[in-house]
Amino acid sequence: MPQFTFETVPRIVCEQGGSLRLGEIACELGISRVFVVTDRGLVKAGVIDDALAAIEASGLKLSLFSDVVADPPEASVLAAVAAARDVAADGVIGIGGGSSLDTAKLVALLACTAQPLAEIYGIGLARGGRLPLIQVPTTAGTGSEVTPISILTTPTNEKKGVVSPLLYPDVALLDGRLTLGLPAPITAMTGVDAMVHAIEAYTSRLKKNPLSDALAIKALQLLHANIGAAVSAGSDPTVRENMLLGSLFAGMAFANAPVAAVHALAYPLGGQFHLPHGLTNSLVLGPVLEFNRSAATELYAELGRAILPGLHAASDAAAATTFIDTLRALVAAMPYAQRLRDVDIDETALPGLARDAMNVQRLLVNNPREVAYADALAIYRAAW
Repeated sequence: MPQFTFETVPRIVCEQGGSLRLGEIACELGISRVFVVTDRGLVKAGVIDDALAAIEASGLKLSLFSDVVADPPEASVLAAVAAARDVAADGVIGIGGGSSLDTAKLVALLACTAQPLAEIYGIGLARGGRLPLIQVPTTAGTGSEVTPISILTTPTNEKKGVVSPLLYPDVALLDGRLTLGLPAPITAMTGVDAMVHAIEAYTSRLKKNPLSDALAIKALQLLHANIGAAVSAGSDPTVRENMLLGSLFAGMAFANAPVAAVHALAYPLGGQFHLPHGLTNSLVLGPVLEFNRSAATELYAELGRAILPGLHAASDAAAATTFIDTLRALVAAMPYAQRLRDVDIDETALPGLARDAMNVQRLLVNNPREVAYADALAIYRAAW
């Protein structure tokens, strides 16, 4: 049995309409002045109106920060921290996609510490305590509600991460009803993102472990079985809940068996061209799977058999090929851009992207096959 450490959140609530209990849960955590972190789109659409009303009905003083933007820049996060300090918040609730949840983590941390943001980029550099934190995802993709990671965009358009057990929330709450109105392209992008989390956790080179493996398998099964229905007709609460569960399981998996080359090559695309994270993962997924095939044949075969029972009698080589082909076909059926050229990335940008990807060594070291600059460039060219 391998030696490993596995960490996750202390409490998970999965309940249709569960967001109406946010006030009750916040009170259980001793919160009286709650700071809600979200984005303007959710507020404008009225998606979280009932949840906010329920918080106030519990007698809590509510302050709302709705200026979160995609791929949150440092300035946005620091503005949220300042706002939380101004109202003397004693608890934080993140409601939204990965950007809102990542911002909420850092607000909960930085609102009660003098440690500057610049000093905590990296792994295990954050110190001290944090405010009580509840995370409520409204997309099924990032798994941020159960990870100790927050990704920001620096002023130089570089994506940097803060990784610390302090960023695990006290409660992760899944309410499938909050995702019923999610548009098909966003459902697709975030769903594929979650599938990438599961795949890369299962094939992670350095910290692969049996708990992450089990979660990654279950995540991929749920996501593969439900993403089609979620994209084509996303009004079924059960389908939406299954997607949220798949995303959560994948998040728990990769929080302990980190992601690798797909994410490492996706980050420069998001940082430089401000593309959605799920889309950038999707654009490079197929070429990375092909690149890794020689080093991950057995693992890809196991994943293939997990989602396609007809492969149980197939050889590893055949099962791995079918798995890669299945993922490529699934991505090709999604309602968004399929190639780098389709999102207005010029071929001349590829060498620079490859150079930037090589700086993401904290992820590349987890890849089942070593990635050199020439390999990264070849992958981008295959995706172009």
